[in-house]
Amino acid sequence: MSINTAKALTTIKGDSGLTTAEYAVGTVAVAGLGGLLLKLLTSDALRDLIWNLISGVLSKFFS
Repeated sequence: MSINTAKALTTIKGDSGLTTAEYAVGTVAVAGLGGLLLKLLTSDALRDLIWNLISGVLSKFFS
C-alpha cells in the first residue's frame, strides 16, 4: 500500500465518529425542540390565543 492510500484510509476511518456525533447533536436538538413545542401547545395561554384567532376568523366569514 502506498503512503497516499494509507493516509486516505486513515482520514476516512478517523471521520466515522464525527458523523455519529453530528447525528447525536441533531437528535438532541430535535428532541428539545419537540419538547418545547409540546409545552407551548399544551399551555393555556397559547390554546386561548389560537382559539380566539380561529373564532375571530370564523366570525368574520359567518356573520
